Amino acid sequence: MIAYYALSTFYVIVCLILLLVILLQQGKGDMAAAFGGGGSQSAFGARAGATVLSKATAILSVLFMLAAMVLSIMGRGGSGSVVSGTAPVAPVAPISTPKTPAVTPSPAGTPESPAAAPAGTTAPTGATAPTGATTTQPDSTTPQKK
Repeated sequence: MIAYYALSTFYVIVCLILLLVILLQQGKGDMAAAFGGGGSQSAFGARAGATVLSKATAILSVLFMLAAMVLSIMGRGGSGSVVSGTAPVAPVAPISTPKTPAVTPSPAGTPESPAAAPAGTTAPTGATAPTGATTTQPDSTTPQKK
């Protein structure tokens, strides 16, 4: 594991140095050269002598590619297949939900009331009494006599 971290550190250093070397190199001169409109007839522009920066770029790019391949092989670890390392999962039974009684539509013309109390009785708290039924509980909106 120490080798992996050491190679990772080396890889980051190579990346940073390669970035600096590429940025320090002198450009070809004009924008026409970037799009193939250079003044010479050769494919890659006029042949210049290899400078220290161009040699460093070539060496660092090879180190970059080799280190990337070695890190990918070292980081793979375990078996080569993603599927071979997994255990089979047992099927899970569906969770049953409590059954609620089906709501039957009321016949046309009759009012719908959740709990119809017989006439003359008090409706439970929170329930509504059917139309025409008498209630003995005082209404909170009517003023009370003292």
